[in-house]
Amino acid sequence: MSERAIIAAGVALFLAGACFPFWRNAAAPPRPLVLPLPAGERQCVAPVAYMRASHGDLLLAWRDRVVRSGERVFTAPDGRVRELSLVRTCLGCHQKAEFCDRCHQYVAVAPECWSCHVDPRSPR
Repeated sequence: MSERAIIAAGVALFLAGACFPFWRNAAAPPRPLVLPLPAGERQCVAPVAYMRASHGDLLLAWRDRVVRSGERVFTAPDGRVRELSLVRTCLGCHQKAEFCDRCHQYVAVAPECWSCHVDPRSPR
C-alpha cells in the first residue's frame, strides 16, 4: 500500500469519526420536552409563543423598568395588570424545579436569575 492510500484512509477515518456526532444528531428526532402547565391560571402575561421565544428578554426589560424607572406595574397585551416581579408574578404560577429548571437544563442554559431570586415554595 502506498503512502497516499494510507494517508487518504487516515483522513477519511478521522473525518468519519469527527462528523459522527453531527450525523447521529441529524438522524435522531429531538425528544420533545413536556412541561407541567400551571394549575390555576389559563393565560400567561404574554402569548405562549412569545414567552417560549423571548421570556428572558421580557424579564430583563422588567428588571430594567423596576430598577431604573421604579415602575412596578405591567399591563399585559390582553389588558390585565400584573406586578413586575419574577417571584410574585411568574413563580406564582410556575414551579421553579418542575418548570424553569427542567426547561433551562433541556436547552443547556444557566441564567443568573436564581442567584438573587428564589422560589418561595422551595427550601433554600
